[in-house]
Amino acid sequence: MASLQEDLKAGIAAHQKGQQSQAIQILERVWQAATPGSSVHVQAQMYLIMAHQSCGQLEQALMLCQPLAASPIAQVQEWANQVLPQLQQDQENQIPTATASATAETSAPSPEPSQPSPEFSQKSRSFGGMKLAMVGIGGNLSLASGITISLLFGMVLVLVLGVFLITESDNPGLGLGAAVIFTLVINAAVFFFSPFLMDWTQRWLYGTHWITLGELEHLSPETSQILQRICTEKNLKMPRLGIIEDQNPTAFTYGSLPNSARLVVSRGLFTYLDEDEVATVYAHELGHIVHWDFAVMTLASTLVQITYLIYTFASRAGRRGGSSKGKDALQAAAISAYIFYIIGTYLVLYLSRTREYFADHFAAEVTGNPNALSRALVKIAYGIVEEGQRSKEPSRLLEGTRALGIYDAKAATSSGTAYRVASDTSKIGRVFLWDLFNPWAFWMELQSTHPLTGKRVRALSTYAEQLGLDIEFDMGRVVGEGRHLNKQRLYSHFFLDLLLYGAEFIGLGVGLILGLAVGTNPISLMLIGLGIGILAKTFIMYPNFGQAPERDILTLMSDPYASPLRGQPVQLEGQLIGRGDAGYKFGSDLKLQDKSGMLFLRYSSRFGPIGNFLFGMSQVKDLIGTQVGTTGWFRRSIAPWMDLIQLRTDGGRVINSYHRFWSFGFGGFFIVLGLVFNFLLLPGLVG
Repeated sequence: MASLQEDLKAGIAAHQKGQQSQAIQILERVWQAATPGSSVHVQAQMYLIMAHQSCGQLEQALMLCQPLAASPIAQVQEWANQVLPQLQQDQENQIPTATASATAETSAPSPEPSQPSPEFSQKSRSFGGMKLAMVGIGGNLSLASGITISLLFGMVLVLVLGVFLITESDNPGLGLGAAVIFTLVINAAVFFFSPFLMDWTQRWLYGTHWITLGELEHLSPETSQILQRICTEKNLKMPRLGIIEDQNPTAFTYGSLPNSARLVVSRGLFTYLDEDEVATVYAHELGHIVHWDFAVMTLASTLVQITYLIYTFASRAGRRGGSSKGKDALQAAAISAYIFYIIGTYLVLYLSRTREYFADHFAAEVTGNPNALSRALVKIAYGIVEEGQRSKEPSRLLEGTRALGIYDAKAATSSGTAYRVASDTSKIGRVFLWDLFNPWAFWMELQSTHPLTGKRVRALSTYAEQLGLDIEFDMGRVVGEGRHLNKQRLYSHFFLDLLLYGAEFIGLGVGLILGLAVGTNPISLMLIGLGIGILAKTFIMYPNFGQAPERDILTLMSDPYASPLRGQPVQLEGQLIGRGDAGYKFGSDLKLQDKSGMLFLRYSSRFGPIGNFLFGMSQVKDLIGTQVGTTGWFRRSIAPWMDLIQLRTDGGRVINSYHRFWSFGFGGFFIVLGLVFNFLLLPGLVG
């Protein structure tokens, strides 16, 4: 793929220089070798059409262009439908081909044809180095780093101290000193040796190999120039540059000190992104090095893991023999360690989101091209979606580097699929309405390693405004539309919905409190509370679907009022293109694609998990590739999905799904179980 991408660039360059015969020769080779329907294949075909047109070889151009008019990619289809009439008109007035061809080869380089570019048109850009304000964006990186490390260090100190003092030593002061020294040694070792450990794991897991600056310059001259300029200006040693031979586009940085940092990207970054976009991604990663936040993240992540290790050690030790006092103390230490682990995880997530905003800001400043980074984020999402459709297994690279990478793969579905099919980039911008204005977005983002894509693109658009540039994805209009959304509809039920979202856990807690308060059996009331919570949540999650309207996927993704709790009954039509989990051979969930996007479908058999397994094993394979109609409840979180009610094939086959049935069933089961436990089993036990 890498050589095809390089050949594609060479063919495009030859075409732009007016060397049409050479361009046709290169582009035909790429077009024939590339996978049909892939990005490289489509781009080669489009530039081949332009090269043939420039030579006056209009018959060949028409033959290549006509299939693209029926392309499933709306952007390509629109381009072809604009080019075809021009080609047909040129053919009617055609001069002899030999003369045209000779003219094309001997004349000065011809200008680019007037038809629209197959890629995003490059927006204007500014010179790097201009200071850009971050008012109201991303918080304070230094404060976030200081608070996170201080709290995590304190947690580890307290836990280690507790474990040392649990030994019932007669000299607690000695235990305190040992705990402090032990904690300092652990943190120092982690800080300095973790990069080398990561080097080994990167090479073992992903096959990372290191390249020189010259090799990077061959791949992307602009990126090489930017890295050299920034390192010179910031007095930094050039980071160690790595590449992973994986087509899932990603980039990340790790290390302990700026002068020993590693900057690693995947091959997919060069496949899916244009050169200026690649350069901004490298600048973004270099921002992590300049800010030292990559080192803070390395340390913070390790401290969180230490709290989990202490939890594991204390909980296991507490189950062994020993004095009652010692065992109780160890169990208390285990509970404290687990609580600290949860708190630490959310602190690291907050730090991770904050540092991404600052790295985006750094890239916009040093490159003067915030629009390229906006496009890069969306194209990375698109690449993740594309590779996910082709892969038989989930990407170990994306899962293993989720916290470190430039983009959270879990959030790729909406913007990635919108880019895949939307010929109008403003339609992609509308997908960001949910990210920017829905209160659920804020709540779900708390559990994410990265800011939501819409918020990052919005921040980058403010930098473009400061630089006097056009704004990508029509974000100005999107923000204006968001300010006129119905605030009552957005917020009136949100806090109630938030309680209902965790209704089963609230029911458990209320049952426990009531049981302890009235002196009755708390287990019975907890089960009843659990059942009531599930039933209450079910009524909201699965409303009546009798009048479910017909929609398309992009419209649903662009709905700023969508919720992960309140399902929208809808009908969709499209093609089943794969399993929801590409890595699970017998997965029962599916992926539906219509003309506007892709959506995950969640299936639930009436026979529960066994039925799901049997459905995935025996029926899903035959369904993939078929045209279907579906009815279900659409939901939106970090990623959107539909809980299936019914799936109908063109052949008349009907498959029903039973999400609501199982929710009602579980709720009723726990209520009955609680009543039985209270009125039948408990008297027998007492007797």
